[in-house]
Amino acid sequence: MARESLLRVHALPALLSLARLAILPRFDDQRVATVIANLPMQDRPRERLWTRGVEALNERELLALVLRSGRCGESVLDLATALLGEYGSLAGLAAARPEELANRRGIGPTKAAALVAAFRLGRLATTSSARRPLLASSADVAAVTCGELGQLRRERVLVLVCNAANRLERTIAVSEGSVDRSLVPVREILNAVLRHDGRAFAIAHNHPSGDPTPSDADRRATEDIAAAARIVGLRFLDHVVVAGERWATAGPRRRC
Repeated sequence: MARESLLRVHALPALLSLARLAILPRFDDQRVATVIANLPMQDRPRERLWTRGVEALNERELLALVLRSGRCGESVLDLATALLGEYGSLAGLAAARPEELANRRGIGPTKAAALVAAFRLGRLATTSSARRPLLASSADVAAVTCGELGQLRRERVLVLVCNAANRLERTIAVSEGSVDRSLVPVREILNAVLRHDGRAFAIAHNHPSGDPTPSDADRRATEDIAAAARIVGLRFLDHVVVAGERWATAGPRRRC
């Protein structure tokens, strides 16, 4: 029990640091087989965390601490290196779907869940520590959503619930798949805003194609949402389309 508690204590800072690093992808390829037991004690990731602090660990070491174990014939450091190489960067790994990770040899559902939770916790920590942003323009909506949507490989719709002063209260994912009139669920979007006592809202979704230009379906969805929002007395601020680090607005003509 004491050993398990120590594992949890050292894993949490590593987990949060790993998730924050995903915002700034950086990867130095190190494809040299590494057996943890053969490393000097002071060079092992866990011991380095305790003696030098979590900031001293690189991406591979942080990832190894979250994974906790490797697979047959491969250490956890080698598994971390392989994952980073396969996905190209930490940001690419952070965008992977849970079932995709779970199906990979050496990962499975437990490690996949730990990875997904790590990246999510990092995003939540960053969001909760920041001052509630004011959504006064399309650029403000993009600034809030690009980090979550930019690297996804399937389309996802986010609802940004705001108070009466257009300050962001919370962000809710309501749909995933192809964005069209049926998969931008107007009723679910409005229910999400009303359920959380919102007075205004914006939506954002991503184009995995890499082109943020709003489609005809995006603009029709905007019209449907704007009309429904007027009926229930909510202010619809904007509809932003994200593609990587680029974005465009498909919002109503009346700006935030």
